[in-house]
Amino acid sequence: MLEEFRLFSDLSDEELELIQSRAVARNFPKNAVILNEGDETASLYLIQSGRVKFFLSDADGKEVILNTEGPGGYFGELSLLDGQPRSVSVMTLEPSTLQVVSRNDLFDCLRRNPAISLKLLRHLSRRLRELSDDVRSLALVDVYGRVVRLLEQLATEEDGARVVSEKLTHQEISQRVGSSREMVSRIMGDLGKGGYLDTSGERILILKALPRHW
Repeated sequence: MLEEFRLFSDLSDEELELIQSRAVARNFPKNAVILNEGDETASLYLIQSGRVKFFLSDADGKEVILNTEGPGGYFGELSLLDGQPRSVSVMTLEPSTLQVVSRNDLFDCLRRNPAISLKLLRHLSRRLRELSDDVRSLALVDVYGRVVRLLEQLATEEDGARVVSEKLTHQEISQRVGSSREMVSRIMGDLGKGGYLDTSGERILILKALPRHW
């Protein structure tokens, strides 16, 4: 089962079996908070099915969505390594099944097979590079550019068309790109009028290459 997760894609069958023997499956309903920012827990969470969002919020309830992950994704690796409180909150967007491996169990696996450590470090380095790209986008790219970047990141090829299958409201997009819902609605409306997007169904269809500038 673990071979389906990107984090473990480089491991041998023997290495996968070692970690799988320590994993515990947990089921969560939609809108269940799995972790709160500041929680002092230390486990690695592997998304077997469903979808979750990573977000930050303030005392007034204002929320910024940092990312979403589906099957094959994972989270909790930073607190796993440094033992510090959780840096973000995590909530399910739909009913989800997660494989959970405790810090002690994972470290025991690493002691038994040190080669696993190097393979995991490569994946963690890749995750840090992705985070650097996200910070660069927020700091140096305008709202339109961030909306286009988000759509292009989420789009997949289906029967020759580029499709964003994730159901996104304008409010959710605004939370992902750090902007107001009104600004996102204007951008999405203009892209629709220009024949670049079709948002009439439950999915977003990218009909042609999105312009670099608005």
